[in-house]
Amino acid sequence: MPSGESRGKARQLSPLDHLISAAQAALTTIVSTPVGTGRPDPARDLKADVLNDAQKRESAGLMRVNHVGEVCAQALYAGQASTADLAQVREAMEEAAAEEVDHLAWCEQRLQELDSRPSLFNPLWYALSFGMGAAAGLAGDKWSLGFVAETEKQVCDHLEEHLEKLPESDQRSKAVLEQMIVDERHHGETATEAGGVPLPPPVKQAMLAMSKVMKKTTYRV
Repeated sequence: MPSGESRGKARQLSPLDHLISAAQAALTTIVSTPVGTGRPDPARDLKADVLNDAQKRESAGLMRVNHVGEVCAQALYAGQASTADLAQVREAMEEAAAEEVDHLAWCEQRLQELDSRPSLFNPLWYALSFGMGAAAGLAGDKWSLGFVAETEKQVCDHLEEHLEKLPESDQRSKAVLEQMIVDERHHGETATEAGGVPLPPPVKQAMLAMSKVMKKTTYRV
């Protein structure tokens, strides 16, 4: 019979455990309706926007791109958590991913309000992003954290760009993006403070190139 001490110890997760957890996270992100952490929707107190058809299409396209960005964020964090060396880094990745679920839920809600839907390419972008996250984790925790910091910086840049592109009357979408920017900056700062190092310029450029392809392919589909 196991002693009280052995019963009190948490079981160490095996690679198979992490793989199963990653698969579950993928299904939850791509197929299920995101629940989030319970934080209220930033647009909850704003009246429904009056948008014409062209404005709705523009807002829906931009919010679809933002939704895909959050799908990618879930995949990146899940990939990094699956290969991180230190338990505390793995836990930080999982915590950040949980917070990003709020963004996923808010974007999906806004797409529904705009009579639109998420991108059909979500499974593809999830798989690619998971692979990138896992590779970053294998490179070592300082590079993995640096990857988070750079990812969040680029995400903030494109969210600010979308704030400028959204129709002036679409205050509900703008409220969502403004809160997302606050959260993403915090995640990036936390990663840097935890020991993340700047990525080499070629890696940053490759990330930007992938982001441009993602935005172009998911704006309408």
